[in-house]
Amino acid sequence: MSQHAVTALARGRPAPPSPAPSQQRDAFFDNAKYVAIVLVAVGHAWEPLRDGSRAVSAAYMLVYAFHMPAFIIISGYFSRGFDGRPERLKRLVTGLIVPYVGFETAYTLFTRWTDQEPDRPISLLDPLYLTWFLAALFLWRLTTPLWQRVRLPLPLALGVAMLATLSPTIGNDLDLQRALQFLPYFVLGLSLRPEHFRLVRRRAVRIAAVPAFAGAFAVAYWAVPRMTGGWFYHRDSAQELGAPPWYGVVMTPVLFVCSLALVACFLSWVPGRRMWCTVLGTGTLYGYLLHGFVAQGAKYGGWYDPAWIHRPPGAIVVTLVAGAVVTLLCTPPVRRALRWVVEPQMRWLFRREEAAPDRERRAARA
Repeated sequence: MSQHAVTALARGRPAPPSPAPSQQRDAFFDNAKYVAIVLVAVGHAWEPLRDGSRAVSAAYMLVYAFHMPAFIIISGYFSRGFDGRPERLKRLVTGLIVPYVGFETAYTLFTRWTDQEPDRPISLLDPLYLTWFLAALFLWRLTTPLWQRVRLPLPLALGVAMLATLSPTIGNDLDLQRALQFLPYFVLGLSLRPEHFRLVRRRAVRIAAVPAFAGAFAVAYWAVPRMTGGWFYHRDSAQELGAPPWYGVVMTPVLFVCSLALVACFLSWVPGRRMWCTVLGTGTLYGYLLHGFVAQGAKYGGWYDPAWIHRPPGAIVVTLVAGAVVTLLCTPPVRRALRWVVEPQMRWLFRREEAAPDRERRAARA
């Protein structure tokens, strides 16, 4: 018992309730986010190597089948508490809208500088490169209270995603096509509970994940010359991918099931104890938003021009460098240096909220 409580009891007053213990972060989720962001960076680093290697293309397709779904499911899981309260809305502004504006502008200027699109205007409605995720997460979180109150939210979200593949006229505003097609993964994350993650971390699942990933790689290797990887980007309608409209209705649930199985296998391998990389999992947004400048700069700087880069040793070096770069970008020193743009406080922007007793007293006087 605390000294304050003992003193209260000695004076004949009931002891005040003990403060609730602070909630500690679950190392499992931080580890999972770190590994997922490394896969995101590695996938972008592999893009220039795909034309010369069927194996790299297969690995690229396999990674894209589950790395963003895993990231979005975890994002949905941690969005369960969003209820539209003032503090939540402030965090929505400072954690998503402000970084979106800043990095959308920065990526547009960087794209102009590298002569990829020298005349591209700065448009906050047309997300460039990596910024689509911030726009999508903003929309998903705003609709969280709705998904938590409807019946059968996951089938409804799948229906929305299937309808999106039928609509090539949705346009590029806020990358809405991609937000709608990835929506089921976010809604699934909202529906999950801690016991669901414990199920996929069992030893039997870890063992089954080995042949599952091997089989998935074999299927991807077979599919490389027969299927476009655009289905895994979820940013185009079926017609834009050169397929009949009904393909999207079929492919959406099929890809969802396949991606979900791979996500389960991926999570089964994620360690649950604190490791050297656990602290890096708290800074994955920094790694996500910053590594794009390195990936785009590498193409502009001719880093992929040497012939040896397109051979197996080169692919290994590219993979290791990409992993090292995104790891560095998730470290605490980088976070401290760039917190003003990725996680700004911006207290000056918001009105100070009155405490509940103060509001009641003012209402009584009125």
